[in-house]
Amino acid sequence: MFYEAVLPNGMKIAAQKLPHFRSVSLGVWVGTGTVKERPSEAGISHFIEHMLFKGTHSRTAAGIAAEMDRIGAVLNAFTSKECTCYYAKATGEHLNDIAEILSDMVEHSAFDPAEMEKEKSVVVEEINMSEDTPEDVVMELLSAAYFAGSALAHPILGTRESVRSFAREDLLDYTRRHYSPENMLLAAAGNFEEEELYACAQRWFGAETTPIPPVEYPRSQPAGGVRTAFAQKDIEQCHLALALPGLCPLDAGYYPMLVLNNALGGSMSSRLFQHIREERGLAYSVYSFNSSYRSCGTLGFYAGTGASQGGTVLKLMLDELCDVRAHGLTEEEFVRSRDQLKGSYALANESTGARMNAIGKSKLLYNALRTEEEVTAAIEAVTFEEVNAVAKTLLDPAQMTAAFVARSEGIEEEAKALLGG
Repeated sequence: MFYEAVLPNGMKIAAQKLPHFRSVSLGVWVGTGTVKERPSEAGISHFIEHMLFKGTHSRTAAGIAAEMDRIGAVLNAFTSKECTCYYAKATGEHLNDIAEILSDMVEHSAFDPAEMEKEKSVVVEEINMSEDTPEDVVMELLSAAYFAGSALAHPILGTRESVRSFAREDLLDYTRRHYSPENMLLAAAGNFEEEELYACAQRWFGAETTPIPPVEYPRSQPAGGVRTAFAQKDIEQCHLALALPGLCPLDAGYYPMLVLNNALGGSMSSRLFQHIREERGLAYSVYSFNSSYRSCGTLGFYAGTGASQGGTVLKLMLDELCDVRAHGLTEEEFVRSRDQLKGSYALANESTGARMNAIGKSKLLYNALRTEEEVTAAIEAVTFEEVNAVAKTLLDPAQMTAAFVARSEGIEEEAKALLGG
């Protein structure tokens, strides 16, 4: 069962008590990310995430690290397209300690100008590192083309120019607009008492503030149709990524889609892994994935292959997708994929951090919570017919976006010929 509450200032709490764990994971979720940035603010959500670790009005960056180490805790954060999360994990008796430190970081960050200049260099190097990683580049190209014209197309890191342009007042203005209690959620999972959690939340996050109407998310959708994107790099491999319209967790076909995704490229027994890597030896890494956002989803595919083999691998991937769309999975594939998905879900939830992350994302983005038992039951309830029906709907090459990073741009022309774009 879940524990939910709302503080008098509007901040929400969503948590799951797990007394058989010794640890507790606590996350401060903020309903802002890339999609809420103005053009001049590209990458500011991610930059603020960095800056919250650089010191508060009462703590230095080294002091924050030392205090977390003293209690044996782990502290980290991430920024996504639609949300930002700051989280800590410690043994249950240190719940109040990690709540107080997270609160100090989120509510009292110093945004010291000298630290900002140093951190700009750090983030620029992060951008450089990403651009030197072909798999990152092809995924960014895919997102930009697939969501062209919508806020989901924008990169989380921003650009070198935008990051270098940030002033302290920009960060203060952005946090004033988005880091308000009514736009935040405290998520927890693990060994805690509900009364203690509420008391900690009220003590450290309960300050009354002037209500700020939350900035509404733009309803982003795929651009539609066949699209291709290419980046030329002097590398040994051709990296290719494909995207098709997917589903959100609240959509009726979501769990059948997860089973389909698993059968296509989500496991070692999947079609793409077996036919492209194991049988033909054309790729070391080949997989499928699912990404879900507030108003839409993506069913994606990736492979890295030799520079001259991109067209061959692309055709093999398309052939597999078209075959499943036309003829469906076999019953053996369906059962194996569903059972493997159920098992991998159970294993992934064997930590308080994973549980907290699932609670925070689900409550913040979808205002919905499902227990592990409910999710397992939903997977078990998926039928062979439902999976094949979803395959017919989603695996439509006329809605495919394809992105490539390679030495030669010929692969893009091959893709256009194969896709008819």
